[in-house]
Amino acid sequence: MSWQPSASLERLAQRAAINRQIRTFFDDRGVMEVELPVLGRAPVTDPFIEPIRARCNGATRYLQTSPEYAMKRLLAAGSGPIYSLGKAFRDGESGRRHNPEFTLLEWYRPGWDDTRLMDEVAELVGHLHPGVVVTRLRYRDWFVEHLGIDPHRATGAELAAVGRAHVEIDLDESDRDAWMDLLVTHVLEPRLPEGLVLVSDYPASQAALARIVPDPTGQPVARRFEAFLNRMELANGYWELTDAEEQRQRFETDLAKREGYGLPQYPIDESLLAALTAGMPACAGVALGVDRLLMTLLKAEGIADVLSFDTERA
Repeated sequence: MSWQPSASLERLAQRAAINRQIRTFFDDRGVMEVELPVLGRAPVTDPFIEPIRARCNGATRYLQTSPEYAMKRLLAAGSGPIYSLGKAFRDGESGRRHNPEFTLLEWYRPGWDDTRLMDEVAELVGHLHPGVVVTRLRYRDWFVEHLGIDPHRATGAELAAVGRAHVEIDLDESDRDAWMDLLVTHVLEPRLPEGLVLVSDYPASQAALARIVPDPTGQPVARRFEAFLNRMELANGYWELTDAEEQRQRFETDLAKREGYGLPQYPIDESLLAALTAGMPACAGVALGVDRLLMTLLKAEGIADVLSFDTERA
């Protein structure tokens, strides 16, 4: 194991400069930077995200996979617009684009919806990457254009038939979301154009913490978006759900899925639900992977090339 840093000192200086630009961007817009706990009592319940456990004062705690829950508690307390630029942790995520410890930029805009927040994501990326071309498209149009299938109405068997034409894999045909995710990662993402692409109106089954609202055709869709920069997934944003009971039901659904997959069960974040019950304002929020942004801006081959010390050298 080398004691030397993963990234060059030149790239670390560029990273510091970009961090300053990010903070200036939000400071100029009256968005307050906040610092949040890294250790928490409850992690996310998402079946596809695993937290890292820690022991603290004799109790089990979790390194936070995102500052989201704590930030929503601040919003409910009346913080106004806020952002966080700090560390997040996810177990089992290693590779060219992944490191278990990474830097996440997350921000929330009370009174905004996902459409308005997409505009600000484009403004931020344009601020850091002048001249970047921005493309917007809806999830349905993405599938129809390249695969000839409406993902909102297609059956699992229909999605599986399209998927098997592109990828040799054995998935349960009843798991529509698994087939849609497979088609996105293996077929649609590689066909994205250069520049920043904002994809919106995801299937209602993939709402996570977003509101579900009918689209212009009457189809219920999740008011969330994802941003891709030069075909790399960069950010995930929501018009945030504020209903505590619906949020509890989604947590319980996630835990049921985790049980079905044989994954560990985790406690539900009751403090977040209490904050939603007290009244979190209508808002939109987004989380953006800073390391991936740097990889693109600095034309780095892998995430280790923009980190002081990746997990292999930490």
